[in-house]
Amino acid sequence: MMRMVPFTLENGETVLGVEVKLPKTTLLAIMTDKGYIMCGALDVSLLNEKLKDREIVAGRAVGVRTLEELMEAPLESVTYTAEEKGIVVGMKGSEALKLMV
Repeated sequence: MMRMVPFTLENGETVLGVEVKLPKTTLLAIMTDKGYIMCGALDVSLLNEKLKDREIVAGRAVGVRTLEELMEAPLESVTYTAEEKGIVVGMKGSEALKLMV
């Protein structure tokens, strides 16, 4: 099953959450036009190393089970390009998304 949910950030911008229920796991992502945050399934090392030329703006939060938790969770890792935009480890997902719009 797949669910798509719009979220309105404090600054009035709208972002889109996507939840994909798979056998024994759920993939969670919330995106803007410029980047995204995702659950623990995101491989930040891959984005930073093998896909560095794409300059992907992304952050990863672990231990989240819902899109709402992803919005509130501190980011465990971020891409190099996200760091350049001021997104840092420990920042709440919703705060990082505000820097991605």
